[in-house]
Amino acid sequence: MKKYKVKPYQSYYHYKRQKMMNKRILCTVVLLGLVFAVLIRTHKIELQDMNKLFNSSKVAVLEESTPVYLEQDSVQYDVHMMPTSVKGVYLPATYMSQLDTLIELAKETEVNAIVIDIKDDNGYLTFKSDNPALVGAVKDKPLISDIEKVMNKLYKAGIYPIARIVSFKDNVRTKSNPEKAVRWQDGTPFATSKGERWLNPYDKDNWDYLLEISKEAINLGFKEIQFDYIRFHESMEGENLDFPDDKSKIDIITEFTQYMYEHLHSYGVVVSADVFGTIITSKVDAKIVGQDYAELSKHLDYICPMIYPSHYGEGSFGITYPDLYPYELILEVMQYSNAVIRDIPRSERRAKVRPWLQDFTASWLGTYQQYEAEQVRAQILATYDALGKEWLLWNGAGKYHGDALEEE
Repeated sequence: MKKYKVKPYQSYYHYKRQKMMNKRILCTVVLLGLVFAVLIRTHKIELQDMNKLFNSSKVAVLEESTPVYLEQDSVQYDVHMMPTSVKGVYLPATYMSQLDTLIELAKETEVNAIVIDIKDDNGYLTFKSDNPALVGAVKDKPLISDIEKVMNKLYKAGIYPIARIVSFKDNVRTKSNPEKAVRWQDGTPFATSKGERWLNPYDKDNWDYLLEISKEAINLGFKEIQFDYIRFHESMEGENLDFPDDKSKIDIITEFTQYMYEHLHSYGVVVSADVFGTIITSKVDAKIVGQDYAELSKHLDYICPMIYPSHYGEGSFGITYPDLYPYELILEVMQYSNAVIRDIPRSERRAKVRPWLQDFTASWLGTYQQYEAEQVRAQILATYDALGKEWLLWNGAGKYHGDALEEE
């Protein structure tokens, strides 16, 4: 037998009732809509009348005193962050007159960073400071008379500021505190043939002194602390120097780097260091100056090898006169650098490589060439061909070949 679904007895009643309710709701909605439209039209007319009245009354007021809005400089807040790829130039504190020229260079080319001396090669701070721990290193007339003005210019131009701190080479603190210097066994301070004295890297009071200077640079607004001369002088050899026997030069320079990184990184700054280019390939040089390329790379954000072609001896990498072949020399060195970094366990790798390139003529060499745009660009291209993305240019007078750089 075929079965049928039977509706409950009250289903028709409920159907009629629901239909009547729907009609009532629809009528109510339409009525409310009409009322709302009338109210809006009336209110709009009133507002228009009020606006006319207000505008007519304020004309006289505007004529009497029209407010003047001062034009504000646009601030580029992204300068607080490191650029994707740093491409910078060095500005010595002795040539601060070049600042505006370099800012214009940055506006017109790919340059986006400037390295500025904060502690110079003699050991003096280049700016005014009231820090009691640094009194002896502050000149009455520092090389940078208005550091705040300098920083404002860099920030306004969107240029990434890097503070160069000459670390252990120091004729100032070693004079006022000779016990902090590298000394001979008889207590006499060590001096190079040029009369340069050095802070003792084994003395951890010197670490804190350099840390204090770094904090001053951070307070000024620098976003990267770059240590230079974190090494021993190459002539510091022999048993007559007062060095402990339990730690090698490499051990202590590595410990210093790790110490500075751990203390400074909490301030949100980038930590980098300049190193000899020859330590990449020479264990002998690494042992003499105390710089182990692989070990330092574990404790820095950036390692900056100084790989100027003019600083390599004749025959290096099979190149008779390296200064004459900047592309080939830089490519060879960077490839060796890549190999060293690759050998570091991935979990221990930290530093990226940002080389220092040559924008000066090494006229003291027996065989050299004039370095101009072609030679500078050749080094940059070699860096790129070796998969590098960043670089810094060095010129002791702060003058650079803008035509070697790509336009912005």
